[in-house]
Parts: sequence; structure tokens; C-alpha cells
Amino acid sequence: FNLYFPDLSYYANLLFFIATIRQVTTELTELKDMGAYISACLPKYVQKVQIVTGDELEVMVCREGIYPTMKFLRNHHHTQYTSLSDITAVDVPSRKYRFEIVYNLLSLTFNSRIRVKTYTDELTPVSSVEEVFDAANWYEREVWDMFGVLFEGNTDLRRILTDYGFEGHPMRKDFPLSGFVEVRYDDELKRVVCEPLELTQEFRKFELSAPWEQFPNFRGIAPPTEETEKTEPKDPKDKK
Repeated sequence: FNLYFPDLSYYANLLFFIATIRQVTTELTELKDMGAYISACLPKYVQKVQIVTGDELEVMVCREGIYPTMKFLRNHHHTQYTSLSDITAVDVPSRKYRFEIVYNLLSLTFNSRIRVKTYTDELTPVSSVEEVFDAANWYEREVWDMFGVLFEGNTDLRRILTDYGFEGHPMRKDFPLSGFVEVRYDDELKRVVCEPLELTQEFRKFELSAPWEQFPNFRGIAPPTEETEKTEPKDPKDKK
């Protein structure tokens, strides 16, 4: 008695193909219309409008236009993005303007979200939006602390997450993973001490299965082998 099972791979592939087609919904159409409307209202500042990850509206503006753009998005009758959810940054050292500043806004009136992006380098400041959104004060302090991005017009631009006297900005790609100093509790002094970081050789652990693979300059180079002198076994009869 044999059971016959038909080949369903064709139908499975067909269903997968249909599922991956983006459906043109009313919400997606509204996002496209909103992006086109913002671009038409701010042609001097808006450089690019796109929809990413399916249903997220993203607007790229020039550095000089971040303040008027944020003010427009909050106050305009057809946008009303009155809530600033977050400000963060992305560090791409290979770019001329290595820092990408990201603003996430929420419109409670229209139940809509938008992401605004701009860009800068290590020395050129970005206009603060503290006058537009009160929450931007702490968000901009966090971006300054982690990435070192300057915000012109922020009334209290100082560190907010790291300790006093901290050197560098931890979220930069060129910041060492181990940091520069070590904060620990000293049993002898009975207090917390801050000392320069020391990595002693005897406590380092190396993965010998694939040496130097994580360093591009050393890929393809055979690892050094330790040579030992060969000694011939002694004859037991030679024992005295």
C-alpha cells in the first residue's frame, strides 16, 4: 500500500512570491503623499524623501535646514508632529560627513511617525532644536556625550551618561572597545579608583584556531610555528 504525495513546491514558491509583493495600501499612499507634500513645502532644505522598511517615512535635509524643518513639522496644520521621540546618531568614518543625525517624530493627531536625517562632521555644529522641542535638550546632550556632535544653541551641552572627566566619545567607531581608563573598587583604599587601563600579556587569551583572521592586513599569512630541538631517545642500556 503506497501513499501518493503530490509535489507542492510549485505552490509553495508561488505563495512565497505573492507574499513578498508589497501591497499598495491606503497607509502607504498617505506616506508617499506626506513625503511629497513636505518636499514641496521645503524645497530649499529637503534633499531626499523615501519610504524604508515598508512603512516608515524618512526625510533627508541639509544641515542648515534642520531647525526650520523641525519647526515646520511641529507647527504646520497638516503635519503636527508635536512629539520628539528620540535623537540619535550613526557614525560612518569613511564618509566626508561621518555623523548622520537622526530625529524620530510622532504625530498624535494623525497617528503618524516620521524620521528626519541630517549630517555633519567632527567640527561643524548642528543647530539645536531645543526651542522647538523641550526634550531635545537631553537628547542632544546624549548625542554629544556618545558621538561628540556639537549642537549650536543648546543651553546645557555637557555629558549626561559618562562620568566627569571622561575622555573621548564611546559610540564612535574609532573609540577602543576597552576604553582608556579602568574604574574599579580598591580593597586597600576602600574606595572606587580610576586608573589608566593596563592589559598585561599573561592574562590575554588568544584564539589559535584562526590566528589573525580578524585583521585584514594579516589575512593569508601563515601563523608562526614554534620550533623545538629534536632529541634522539636514549638507550636504556646507557643508564649508569
